Amino acid sequence: MTETENSPPHVEGEGVRQPYDLEERTFLFAKRVRALARNLPRTLCNIEDAKQLLRSSGSVGANYIEANESLGSKDFIMHLKISRKEAKESRYWLRLLYIEAAPELDAERNALIQEATEIMRICGAIIRKKE
Repeated sequence: MTETENSPPHVEGEGVRQPYDLEERTFLFAKRVRALARNLPRTLCNIEDAKQLLRSSGSVGANYIEANESLGSKDFIMHLKISRKEAKESRYWLRLLYIEAAPELDAERNALIQEATEIMRICGAIIRKKE
């Protein structure tokens, strides 16, 4: 990805440039999950687990957007808590995926687990600061 004048600033992390903007970061997380899901081995378990993963990974960003459009402090905190919960759930589904003899998929899964963990921590820090 090349930076343009309109793109959000980035920070380095685990070989992937992460945007400062959490809305963009959660969007990129969901897109990376979708790219991984397209390349998974087609097993019954992966199909079912990937469905859950796709829902939860998209919900992380959707709830963050809802938090930013909240009606008040309690609404903001509630949506951030849901976003944190969905990031944790995404991490769970990522861990369950069956990836045999595909080191590139395993590396991306591990990077996505790390990203979900970081998003959880960021949401948690914001929640603690606002409560």
